[in-house]
Order: sequence, then C-alpha cells, then structure tokens
Amino acid sequence: MPDLLLELFSEEIPARMQRKAADDLKKLVTDALVERGLTYEGAKAFATPRRLALTIAGLPVRGRDVREERKGPRVGAPEAAVQGFLKAAGLTSLAEATIVSDPKKGDSYVAVIERPGQETVAAIAEIVPAVIRSFPWPKSMRWGKASAESGSLRWVRPLHSILCTFGAETEDPEVVPFEIDGIQSGNVTYGHRFHAPGPITVKRFDDYVPSLERAKVVLDADRRKEIILADAKNLAFAAGLELVEDEGLLEEVAGLVEWPVVLMGDFEERFLEIPGEAIRATIRANQKCFVLRDPNSGELANRFIPVSNLIASDGGLAITAGNGRVVRARLSDAAYFWQTDRGPLPDLDTLKDSAEKLGLDLAKPLDQRMAKLDRLGVVFHAKLGTQGERVQRIAALAKELAPIVGADPALAERAARLAKADLPTEMVGEFPELQGLMGRKYAELQGENASVAAAIEEHYKPLGPSDRVPADPVSVAVALADKLDTLVGFWAIDEKPTGSKDPYALRRAALGVIRLVVENGVRLDLSKFAKEYDLLSFFHDRLKVMLRDQGARHDLVDAVLGEGASGNDDLLLITRRVAALGRFLETEDGKSLLAGYKRAANILKAEEKKDGEGAFAGAADLQLIADAGLIEEKALAVALAQATPKAEAAIAAEDYEGAMAALAELRPAVDAFFDKVTVNDPDPALRANRLKLLNQLREATRAVADFSRIAG
Repeated sequence: MPDLLLELFSEEIPARMQRKAADDLKKLVTDALVERGLTYEGAKAFATPRRLALTIAGLPVRGRDVREERKGPRVGAPEAAVQGFLKAAGLTSLAEATIVSDPKKGDSYVAVIERPGQETVAAIAEIVPAVIRSFPWPKSMRWGKASAESGSLRWVRPLHSILCTFGAETEDPEVVPFEIDGIQSGNVTYGHRFHAPGPITVKRFDDYVPSLERAKVVLDADRRKEIILADAKNLAFAAGLELVEDEGLLEEVAGLVEWPVVLMGDFEERFLEIPGEAIRATIRANQKCFVLRDPNSGELANRFIPVSNLIASDGGLAITAGNGRVVRARLSDAAYFWQTDRGPLPDLDTLKDSAEKLGLDLAKPLDQRMAKLDRLGVVFHAKLGTQGERVQRIAALAKELAPIVGADPALAERAARLAKADLPTEMVGEFPELQGLMGRKYAELQGENASVAAAIEEHYKPLGPSDRVPADPVSVAVALADKLDTLVGFWAIDEKPTGSKDPYALRRAALGVIRLVVENGVRLDLSKFAKEYDLLSFFHDRLKVMLRDQGARHDLVDAVLGEGASGNDDLLLITRRVAALGRFLETEDGKSLLAGYKRAANILKAEEKKDGEGAFAGAADLQLIADAGLIEEKALAVALAQATPKAEAAIAAEDYEGAMAALAELRPAVDAFFDKVTVNDPDPALRANRLKLLNQLREATRAVADFSRIAG
C-alpha cells in the first residue's frame, strides 16, 4: 500500500516547540485522513531545528465508497420540514427520495446518499494546506510582501518549502500537488545549513532519511539525544571526569542542532568557589552547556560541554574558546552575586523595625535579607498580604506543627522565618530556580543549625509526584506550614482550581501535604485547617488520585471515604484502611462477606421502599429469633453481637487488620443465613425482625468502610 512523506522546511523552530509541533502535525493529518475513511498502518513524526516531517505508511489509494440512509419527515409533513430534509440530504426534490412504510408511524421519506470514495492524493491535497494554515503554534509570524495582507500564511518562522510525496514502494511516488501562499509542494528538501545547503530530491521516507544523513542532518530527535549523551560521556571519561546528566537540557540542545558535534571547554579553577548549583545554573542558562564533576569527590570540575551544530575545520577550538569567554563572564557575575549576598546590606538602619517584628538578628546576612523583604512590602497576593506577613503566619504554624511531626518548635519557627530570606538575594534574582538552595547555603555560612538550613531548601518540596519528600522533622514542619497556609489562604479568598486551571498550583500543594504526611507517618488532624473552608474534600480528591496512581482500586478509596466513615480527617489512617480493606477483599472470607453484604443491602433497599427509610433500624428481637427456632438465624444474631463490638474496638485502636478479622468471623453465619432463612416471611413480625438483622449486618460493615461503594 502507498506511503505518504511530508516535510515542512523553515527557518529555525524554537527547541521548546519542536516535539509538540511534531505530535500536533501527526495528529492533525491522521485525524483528518481517518475522518475521510482513509485508515493507515502506522505514522511517525519528526522535528529538527529547521523542519517538521511526517511519514504515514499503509494508506489506501482511495477511500471507501459510502452508502448512507438518512430518514426524513413523514409523508404529508409541513413544507418547512420537507425543505429542511431536502437541503440536509443534498436532494433537489422529493422525487429523489424513497418512501418507507412503518405499521405504527406510517409512511416517511428516506434519502439514500451514495458517495464514491475520494482519491487519497486529492484528500491529502486538501488536508495538508488546511493543517498548515490552522497549525497551533504557541507563537507565529507573517513575513515577506504577503505579510501585509490579511489572512496571509502564519508559521512559527518563515516557511520555505513543502515536500509531499505519495506512492507505493514498488513505483515512483507522485508529488501531491497543492500550493499555499506561493509555496508549491514538491519532492525537494535541503540539508545542513552550512555543510550541505543545496536541494536534495527524494522519493519516499526510505531514501529521505539517508539522504539527510549524507547532508549532515539527523532527523530523529531521540537519536540526536543519544549521540550527544554518548559523546559527552565519552569525552568526560577520557578526561577522568563524569558528565552531570540533565534530561531537560539534553532535550533542548537536541532541538538546537541538526548534526550534533560534542566539544569540551574549560574555565578558571577560582570559579569553583561558587556553589556548584550556581555554576551549573549559569552555564546551563546562558550557554546551554553541560557541566562535569570529579567522580571521586562529586565536586564540579572546571570543564563544560558545548554542543556545536557543525564540524569545525579547527576541531572546534574557536567554538569552545568563544563559549569559554561567555562562560567566564557569566561566572564572574555569579562570583559577584555570591560575594555580595554574604556581605552586609548598606541600609541596615532602615531594617530594625522589620527585624524586631520577625525576630531576626541583623548581625547575620540572611536575616538582613529577610528584613529587607519585609520592609520592601513585597506582595505575596493582593488579598493575602505581603511576603513578610505570610512568613509570620508560616512561622507560627510551623511552631504549632513541630510537636506533631517530632520537630523542635524553636528550630521550626527559626527555619520558617528564614525560609523566604533568599528571595531578595542577587543570586536568586538572577537564577530564580535556585531559591531555597541558596538560602540553605547562606544559612550554613552564618552558622544556622543543620536542620534549619536544610528546611530552608526543603520546605518547597515535594514539587511533584516524583520529587523527593523531606524526612527531617524541621523540614516537614515548615513544608507543611508553607503548603497549608497557601491552601487555606486561597480557599479563604475563594481562589480555587477550576477545571484544568490551577494558576497557584494548589493541587500540587495539596498533594505535597498528603505525601509529607503519609510518607513520614505523620498523624495530622486536618479538620482544623480544612473544615472551615471546605478543604477536606479537596484533600480527599487529591488522595484518591495519588492512591489510584499507586494501584489502589478506586472503589476501595471511595468506600473508606464513604458517607458515615470515621477518621476522614487523618490522611495517614485513610491510606492504611484502604490497604487493609484491599488485602481483606482478596481473601475468600472477604469476597464471601462482600457478596453477603450486597445481598443484604439489595433486600433492604427493596423493602425500605415499601416500609420507609429507617424502618428496620435498631436491634433485632432475640426472643422472636429464639421462638422462630432457626439455628442459622440465631447463629447470625450471635455472630453479629460478637463481631460488631470487636470491629468497632479494633477501629478505635486503629487496628485495621483486626477489624477485618472481626468481620471475617461473620462469613459462615451470613452464608448459612441466606442459604436456610426466608427473609420476607409471611409473618410480618418475623419479616421485620429479619430485616433488622440484615440492617445490623449493614451497620457492622460501615464501621470499616461503606461496602455499598465496593464493586463486585
């Protein structure tokens, strides 16, 4: 079957846009083909700095013929309905419709619409220009003379040529003919901007890729990444060093080059006095270069790895020298920031009030920066006050939470007061991604307790589902205080996430609270923070997402959080109950009890519709059971009387395995009851008493979870 090859060749596409653009191109074209009945065997998209490419294999030569019957109005219907039917069906008169008889509804018109399948080449010629004109670039531009005209083509950068061929492997493919804003489709591409800029005629994907390779273009971004990573590691190893891997930088650099050439440069050792993280941020941000470290000490080396887009005649000496000059200049700036941040501020006299208010020591540089942040009145949020006011709230909350998480209250309060102090530093001003980390460095230099210094960095964590969770109790206290203050504050001003919009990352903050509590085994009653602003349900929703991602059954989470379930303010206990319930339901006792519960609940539901909700509340009459003389009925009453208090006591003691074991004792009695006892006895008193017994069974399980929410 024929294959399609499409390439859109342009000026340099920003690296951050390339991968999504390739995915968008694939989706837009394949979706449009499928909508026309043109299915395919496989498709793959590619991106380089100067091109988007798409190959689609196994397309038919033409689409399937379509025969559709469209039902119209009844015979004798109003003229407006008839005309609407004719227009929708594409008919000129009722003579072109058929009449179908229905014994119940009478005669009605039916249009039989037959459309021959479209030639694939014609379909592609319509689809590709439409995709190009409506392509969802985050930013796009017009260019040339046509840019003055309304509706002219927009592209991320000037689009130069379009390659579009279609044909079977056994024959020469044809060029799919179309034109867009003066650019005519063809079978020509272009190689590397410097090494092979001339035109290259290609037929199909199989010769397109090797033709580009010969012209010094590696089409596949993942292969470019592999080349860069392997060559960088080899260069590092040859120098006795180790590459500091950086997936984000690797992805970006692979989008900057079509023919990656990995080099090595160096800078003066004196710059190694700067914290390694700052060196890395400087070199990464300004030169898109990788850094190296000593494999023995783990410290950074005075080397860096640039990736060139060409093979230089001098082996890359001029390129590395040019990169080195910029790196040295940027590191000189970083060294200045590092030195300045450790020195005293010139306006200390103006900071005394802030220092006194926040309990800061103006003899210490980091305390000075916190006082400055407060004095400047830097706003956190217009409705939630300044950063200084927020720090006061976090410090008070961290001190309150400290005993709960096993931290020293004084250390937690001190760490919270300094947690945002690095925000006005020169280094963080230049590299915002270093906030927290630089605070830790400066705290260590001024002799802060190790836990205080660690908490300054770690209070932002975890930043996502895969980020590390702090374990030091002081860090946990401050991290919880920071996130709870954020959540309560934004709930108080009714700035909650809506749909996919979450501008203040409140879902991430809630997940952070959950992970801090659960992974550190913290018993935290959220009711005092959550109930006032209806936050508890938000925590529950985030917990459900987390547990489901970890493989927990969604129905078990819902059952534990179900109506009437106890302990919903304690996230740690919720996770333990879900785990215990899951293990119980994997046993034969658990499966059988669940089946018995479902049967009892269904009977009660049906009978409560007749007698009214709550009609069977209260304990069953034991004398009536004895008089009935059924062993199985008496056995269930006895089992419930024994198991229910055991389960409740186990739940109160937070022994969830014990609670499940208590419920498991009900299984034989429940099975025997349903096997031998008629619930809806003709005697109204016996019927009501037995329904009360089933209600007792339902209530017994509710001590553990809402079994009605469990599937099965």
